[in-house]
Amino acid sequence: MSQSSHPLRHASRAIAAIGAAFLIAGAAAAPAGVLAVNGGACNTPYAPTIRTADFTDSRGRANAIDNPLFPLVPGTTFTYEGEKDGAPLRDVMTVTSTSRTIMGVPVRVVRDTAYSNGILAEDTFDWYAQDDAGNVWYFGEDTTEYAPDGTVITKFGSWEAGVGDNLPGILMEAQPSAGDTYRQEYAPGVAVDMATILSRGKHITVPAGSYDNVLETKEFSCIESGSDHKFYAPGTGLIRELAVSAGRENISLVSVTH
Repeated sequence: MSQSSHPLRHASRAIAAIGAAFLIAGAAAAPAGVLAVNGGACNTPYAPTIRTADFTDSRGRANAIDNPLFPLVPGTTFTYEGEKDGAPLRDVMTVTSTSRTIMGVPVRVVRDTAYSNGILAEDTFDWYAQDDAGNVWYFGEDTTEYAPDGTVITKFGSWEAGVGDNLPGILMEAQPSAGDTYRQEYAPGVAVDMATILSRGKHITVPAGSYDNVLETKEFSCIESGSDHKFYAPGTGLIRELAVSAGRENISLVSVTH
């Protein structure tokens, strides 16, 4: 999900708990070597408490990921089309029936494959879980980038929460409000991404249909330049992405199958 791999401030500091998450309202100035974006929020201390019980029911079973703005029902496939750096791009995200355990938390495995000009360019396995409050957490990814001839270029961008200093972040809040800023990925030196809620209530039309009450976020990296604007529709999830990071990217949802 890091901007390097996926198709995504000087102020006082205040941190408020949101379920098991931490919402960043501001931060001290960032030190040299850290991008001073969004008022220095990148430099805010981060130490979320991760407890298995917050992600499971009374029988120890994983919570369903049913946040309306990012539902992940096993067997669902989201297909996106657009372009990156002028080349046709097709991205297929499939919610698998596979799960694994990270930091004691059962996470859902989601496979995300990107094709440039019809050729596999990237294959990623993402790991998500939802806490009792309804926040969807991101626990890392196993990503591989390919050359047109099928050889592996790199696996840089891969990371797992709980390994070294890596920590999970929030992909979607349970109750997002305009102005909220929060960490999405925390893997120092690999992926240190954050997001800010820009607005709710947008009307967006993409090939898959027209959607109301769409949420818009701005996602940015603390260690890379560029930003992504993403649009999430209630009951569906991500429907559009505009990115300017390693390359200009514009993709929209064309279909959802179950």
